[in-house]
Amino acid sequence: MYLSTNQHKKRRFPPAALALSMLSTGALADPSSRWQTNLSPGVTEVGQEIFDLHMLVVWICVAISVAVFGVLLYVLVKHTKSSGRTPATFHESTVVELLWTIVPALILIAIAIPATNTLIKVYDSSDSDVDILVTGYQWKWKYEYLSKDGGENFSYMSILSTPPEQFQIGGTEEKGVNYLLEVDEPMVIPVNKKIRFLVTSADVLHAWWVPALSVKRDAVPGYINDAWTIPQKEGIYRGQCAELCGKDHGFMPIVVKVVSEKEYEEWVASKLSSSKVDLSEKSLEELMASGEALYNKNCSGCHMVNGEGMNPIFPALKGSSIALGDISAHIEVVVNGKPGTAMTAYGAQLKPDELAAIITYERNAWGNNTGDATQASDIVNFNK
Repeated sequence: MYLSTNQHKKRRFPPAALALSMLSTGALADPSSRWQTNLSPGVTEVGQEIFDLHMLVVWICVAISVAVFGVLLYVLVKHTKSSGRTPATFHESTVVELLWTIVPALILIAIAIPATNTLIKVYDSSDSDVDILVTGYQWKWKYEYLSKDGGENFSYMSILSTPPEQFQIGGTEEKGVNYLLEVDEPMVIPVNKKIRFLVTSADVLHAWWVPALSVKRDAVPGYINDAWTIPQKEGIYRGQCAELCGKDHGFMPIVVKVVSEKEYEEWVASKLSSSKVDLSEKSLEELMASGEALYNKNCSGCHMVNGEGMNPIFPALKGSSIALGDISAHIEVVVNGKPGTAMTAYGAQLKPDELAAIITYERNAWGNNTGDATQASDIVNFNK
């Protein structure tokens, strides 16, 4: 299932078997399988159970269809007026009524028992090995790894990495293999470990959906929904935001990289090291260089690479009163956002040194040329 910005998804509440089967579809795990006609088995034990349950229901439906349409075809061919058949005159049959009540009930019980057992497993997120807080933003994901032993947490943003030249109107680049399903930083989890996802949102409704891992949870502001998985195979698995969340809904992919336990531990160590805030004072040139990359990654989706924005919803920064005015007011908007507008609070998303670089870039790019160099210490002091 591939979503675009102009698709409107109606919310439905399918039966348990259908809801479970939706979780196991694997088209996003491998873009080459997008035209397959059946679900794909997941890479988890529960995912396989969901697939088996789906196939059980499919074959039950096939058997019922063959029986019903077989009898109907026989009646249409053999019991016609032209063949001299005389219609039966009975009005009621206790045996028939019992059969068409008891038989469907037994079929539903046969489906309900395995479906219930699987649903119980799907919602049992206890005894996890790794806990990850997943927060949806317009239009990116934040992953915060929560320490279970009192150690240090760390977090990072995961953003679409497909070049705009591939999807913007008039783009000249050829579409890549993982077009709109690739990110700059994937979620990394260890194989054969129970991973619990705590899913929420910082702004509007989102939905974190990775079919191969049999995980789909709504991200609702002010609430936390949980899900879990135990990946049994190393690899890269892709998903998308499955809730219409705004103009860039189709540009909010999810990539999960399942690695060995040793590789995961090494990755965690490197992340903990890189997550430390750099409070050293930087020159204007250094801030501008890092600020441009950070701005293009985090801000250009709304304010455009050239700083001209998309008025009236996304105002221009080029020559704006914010970028040319009081620095503290500029820091306030970037760190805490602006209520009632699409401007989100970046203080919860980026480190102080990254925020300082972005603000410096906005105040000196596109001819603004204020000469102001915001330092990480300025952001730390502002937060106090």
